[in-house]
Amino acid sequence: MKILSCLAIVFVLLLASCEDTKKTSDAKDEVTKSETSSKTTSKDTSTEKKESVFKEEKVKDTSGTNYPKITEENMVEFLTKYGENNPETKVKITTRIGDIIIDLYEDTPLHRANFIYLVKQEYYNNTFFHRIVPNFIIQGGNSDLPSTNEKRADLAEDYLLPAEIKRNHFYGSVSGAKEYRENPDNRSAPFEFFIFLGPPSSTGHLDGSYTVFGRVSEGMDVVEEIANLPADEGEWPKQNVYIKAEVL
Repeated sequence: MKILSCLAIVFVLLLASCEDTKKTSDAKDEVTKSETSSKTTSKDTSTEKKESVFKEEKVKDTSGTNYPKITEENMVEFLTKYGENNPETKVKITTRIGDIIIDLYEDTPLHRANFIYLVKQEYYNNTFFHRIVPNFIIQGGNSDLPSTNEKRADLAEDYLLPAEIKRNHFYGSVSGAKEYRENPDNRSAPFEFFIFLGPPSSTGHLDGSYTVFGRVSEGMDVVEEIANLPADEGEWPKQNVYIKAEVL
């Protein structure tokens, strides 16, 4: 019995060591939320204390309105009400390359409301288009600046948006990135998005798995230019492409 128990323990440890990782050649198979451990600065003890304080505070937007922090528990109710009071469907993203105009779909109400909320909270300002893949996607909403993690901590605790899959991907579609692991419901990571520019043959693994919540109505030439900038092996542009976003 002791031998069998030892063998069982060894078998479990071997399984645990088989982490669900991906080869560089498979990078285009998924559009994932960026892992903050790979590019962003790790949180220190002072940051953890700061987050615990924020949990007791309200969040103010540029109009001075108080909002609660978004959590997994209040997310649907909050975004539904926020969407009713903030019906905008057009956003301008400004970069050093040029402007990109995004039209948001009304039939993906939680994704639309979430995006408008983050834009009005100025979350996207000073984040980057941090992943660029020619003939595939550009992905935005993260950075390697400590301020990005701080803004996320200010605005929300961990939450994911329910899938609102209404349409397939197409040239210029805007979708929510998502968690790669343990996400069978295809829920979107709230802070990051990607613009698709690859050929139709590249959408097979995206369609039905990612929520398309908008489209680029102007500026696909800018998207193309960003996608073809020099990048490192991690598909991070060698020169940062800062974002500024505003509701039109």
